[in-house]
Parts: sequence; structure tokens; C-alpha cells
Amino acid sequence: MSSVQAKPRIVPLNKRGMSFETFMWVFTRLTALGMYFFIFVAVVGAIMMGAANDMTFVEVVRWALISNPGHVEYTNVPDIAPWASVFWRVLASGMFLTGLAHGIHGVIVILDDYVASATGRNWVRYGNMAMFFVVMAAGLYIIWTA
Repeated sequence: MSSVQAKPRIVPLNKRGMSFETFMWVFTRLTALGMYFFIFVAVVGAIMMGAANDMTFVEVVRWALISNPGHVEYTNVPDIAPWASVFWRVLASGMFLTGLAHGIHGVIVILDDYVASATGRNWVRYGNMAMFFVVMAAGLYIIWTA
């Protein structure tokens, strides 16, 4: 028997660096947690406002997931003004931006598996980032002007 020891498979903390891949791994986890947070706040807020306005469960869920004042226009809600408040617009913007960033990063990770060349992967990333900014601008415009 030899007394040669195998190298440890775990890199010690002092040798680890914060690479771009590590940052994006953390980013993906944080955006997922952010989406859970925004959904929780939206559902609780919609339940509270729906209970005060005698809304059905379907109307409350529709409002919580896509908070657009048009969703309560044709219900029996007497006053739409509280539903068009800055709180709901900020909440919808936060939910939209975290979901969009999380999804675009997921698309980039998936496409990285299928594009072989480094140049092609860069073009895929640039294209997805351009798509991110176009969709972000359109989505925020709709949220804040609807």
C-alpha cells in the first residue's frame, strides 16, 4: 500500500475567485428569490384589495399576476384609482424586470450549449441583451402608461 494521498476535490475558499460565471449563478438564484418575493407581495395585496372590493378569486389572481388597471375596469370595483397607484406600478415593474432578466439569462445559458464558436456565443449574448433592452422598454412603457 502506498501512502500517496489523493488531491482534495474542493477548492478552498481563499483560492476561489468571483468569476463572471459565479456572479451569474448567484444572479440567477437572486432573481428567482426576487420573483417569489414580488409574487407573494402581489398576491397578498390583491387579496386585501379584492376582499375590500368584493372581487372573485379569478379576478384577484389575474390582478396579482398581471397588475393592469384594465383588469378591474369591468368588475364590480367602484373605484379604480387605488389599483392604478404607484405601488402597483413599481411592484409590476419589479416583477417584470426580475422575470425578464432571469429568463434572458436562461436563454443565454441554453443557447451557449448549442453554439460552438466563441464568436457565435458572443453574438448570441449581444443579441439577447439587445432583446432584453427592447422588451424592457416596451414592458415598462406599457406598465406605466396603461
